[in-house]
Amino acid sequence: MENVIEVNNLTKKFGSFTAVDHISFEVKQGEIFGFLGANGAGKTTAMRMLCGLLPSTSGKGLVAGYDINTQSEQVKRNIGYMSQKFALYEDLKVWENIRLYGGIYGVPEPQIVSKTNDLLKRLGFENERNTLVNSLPLGWKQKLAFSVAIFHEPKIVFLDEPTGGVDPITRRKFWELIYEATDRGITVFVTTHYMDEAEYCDRVSMMVDGHIEALDTPKNLKQMFHADTMNEVFQKLARKAQRSDS
Repeated sequence: MENVIEVNNLTKKFGSFTAVDHISFEVKQGEIFGFLGANGAGKTTAMRMLCGLLPSTSGKGLVAGYDINTQSEQVKRNIGYMSQKFALYEDLKVWENIRLYGGIYGVPEPQIVSKTNDLLKRLGFENERNTLVNSLPLGWKQKLAFSVAIFHEPKIVFLDEPTGGVDPITRRKFWELIYEATDRGITVFVTTHYMDEAEYCDRVSMMVDGHIEALDTPKNLKQMFHADTMNEVFQKLARKAQRSDS
């Protein structure tokens, strides 16, 4: 399977502080890749570089076949993005959010109309078409936010702690959406603070102080660190951390 993300010695410095320190990895098409680390590990900075939002200091990065430094606009058009902090415009209606994101992602106007109708039907939201997003239940908001993030059928969707503050049942339902997306060939790059969610990933990267300290399948990582759970793996690695700022 082809690599949709290729990172080689990617580094980001802010003055004398090295936030991301020569990280290298690859992510394959259709993979669920967990990108984990304690606060201050550098994962947010690394994700911003991969999304074309922050130039690197040195190193190389290709996302969906585009250089993150010289082709950042092409990167943005070929990825989806969803975060815990901001994903939908709550004062807009359901259909208005879908239309807005369709336009942002460059979907042609005639396609937006037909794809919006198809999406509403698939989500079972036909009766909520004109409902303001802020009045939707949290689980419905998550389903809608993820759906608009992949509305344009990107090769990759970046999920930045998408289930933060969400109850376990809603989190499990959200992961069902992730599995459906990967079945369609969409690669999922996800950060999370819930170590049980790390178990759902095909591979997991663990960052400590700007470095990738471990990268493998959850099963292999647990064997490597003589741990029963991914939380134990995380705790053993997190103890090595010397800094606390992202």
